[in-house]
Amino acid sequence: MILGMIKVEIPEQLSDALRNVRRVVVLTGAGVSAESNIPTFREAQTGLWEKYDPTELATPQAFNCNPRLVWDWYRWRRELISAAKPNPGHLALVEMEAHIPEFTLVTQNVDGLHRRAGSKNVLELHGNIMLTKCFDCGRGVEIEAGNPGELPRCRDCGGLLRPDVVWFGENLPAAAIEGAMQAARQAEVFFSIGTSALVQPAASLPLYAIQGGATVVEVNPAETPLSAQVQFVLRGPAGEVLPALVKVVWE
Repeated sequence: MILGMIKVEIPEQLSDALRNVRRVVVLTGAGVSAESNIPTFREAQTGLWEKYDPTELATPQAFNCNPRLVWDWYRWRRELISAAKPNPGHLALVEMEAHIPEFTLVTQNVDGLHRRAGSKNVLELHGNIMLTKCFDCGRGVEIEAGNPGELPRCRDCGGLLRPDVVWFGENLPAAAIEGAMQAARQAEVFFSIGTSALVQPAASLPLYAIQGGATVVEVNPAETPLSAQVQFVLRGPAGEVLPALVKVVWE
């Protein structure tokens, strides 16, 4: 069932299911952050950074070779994200969580906007760009004020600190992906929102939900490989669709 973009109509079958559901899982991707004017990974390569390939900066090898260059790039990205605000899609998910006894939000985004909006049970598959950990011992730490010209180091082991995100060639955080897979298999309703449904292992989560008998809903302006496999497709941006859904179901 594909719904129009201009007027968001929520199927009665879906709204009834949400009023009585206990376990809901939501997977979000870059499309949700784009509505807060956060550029995608590749779109962010502008100005001074146009000559760099982001896939060559977001690697352990790049950090080992030139940690200052990588830190400068991430500081610039952090500034872009710090200026952004949660959009109506983020806020609608906060409202949805308030009505669902067991609600799990799984995100591929590293901007932390779901937490800033007020979402509580969030699994960040690719980490959080605003957090920091030690490159050597892996301990999560806060960057302390110091000489701006010095690279930040771990107080425990002396290793260089790095953004707490998943770089190319690295594994996803085990607790996050395992928690996401378990939640997907147990979901009664599963939402795939603003994601291309192409990037693994996140792309497998709605398939686990389907196998478990969940009602699966896609929210996306464009068709994806998942569209033909779900019960409901709400065609439009999350910032328009999700507030309309929340209003119909719980107001």
